[in-house]
Amino acid sequence: MRNPLKFLQEVKQEAFKVTWPTGKETIQGTIMVVIMAVIASIFFLLLDQFYKFFLEIILNLGI
Repeated sequence: MRNPLKFLQEVKQEAFKVTWPTGKETIQGTIMVVIMAVIASIFFLLLDQFYKFFLEIILNLGI
């Protein structure tokens, strides 16, 4: 079993190696996520309307 104190020292050393994104990178990433969410929502809206249209046609044929 490992020494808990040594483990914590290694964790601290690895934490110092982490590079955080800059403010500009964070904003760019956020904008990309928002754009992709809007594109996905529009796609699924159109797909839903397409299925709704054809389902109504199929159901009205039975009348």
